[in-house]
This record gives sequence, structure tokens and C-alpha cells, in this order.
Amino acid sequence: MHEMSIAAAVVEQVDAAARDHGAPGVARVRLQVGELAGVVPQALDFCFELACAGTLVEGAVLQTEQVAARARCGPCATEWDVGMPPDLGCPSCSGGVSGGIPGSGVSGGGVELLSGRELQILDVEWAGHPDRPAEQKG
Repeated sequence: MHEMSIAAAVVEQVDAAARDHGAPGVARVRLQVGELAGVVPQALDFCFELACAGTLVEGAVLQTEQVAARARCGPCATEWDVGMPPDLGCPSCSGGVSGGIPGSGVSGGGVELLSGRELQILDVEWAGHPDRPAEQKG
């Protein structure tokens, strides 16, 4: 379950930032999670709670914002939600169904993955200071 390693990394970063800023604790952590990031939100919530134990993040609320996977066809400029499992074939001109450059976000036929792989901390709210969010990460 890689959600535990993700939760542990988030807690480690947020705990360190809270200590650096002299915050008494953390009230909220907001994450952006792409549809294609392979993260199960309920598992991440559970792991986050476990990873927070004994840190300044303990008791914080985890809010995740899902980002839909979207693609654009280079030849015809059509944009679409690729869904899960991802469909990178252009719905207008059928481009992009084969080939591509692994890891680049570009599939065959000039289809570019625009969003859906995000996994980042958007912001953190320190405990006792709801009007003073932490600096944005990522």
C-alpha cells in the first residue's frame, strides 16, 4: 500500500515546516491528487491519521482535491477527460492510440496528458492561526 509512504512523506514535510515556523500544530493539510496518481483516497485518509501520531500534524484534517485526467490532441486541438482506465485516443480524430514517449505525458499521434498525475501539498493551515495559512508547497 503506497498510500502509507505518501502519507508519511506528507506528514514529515508538514511537521518540519510547522517546526521551522514555530507553529503550535497543524489544523489542516490540503493535497491535490490526480485521477491517474494511483491513490485511493480512503486509504490515504486512514494512513494519514496513522502517520500523524506523535507529530505536530496529529489531529489535522486532510483535505484532498481530486484533479480529473485530461488530454489534448496535438493535430486537432480537442481536449477531453481521459477517465479511468485512461483512454488516450482522441475522440475527434482517433489520434494517439499507439506509440508515444513513456513518462513524457505524450502518447502517439501527438496526444498530450494535461492533468491527472498531480500529487502535491497545496497548502497547510497552522493550528490556532486559521487566517495565516502556511506557505504553499509544490
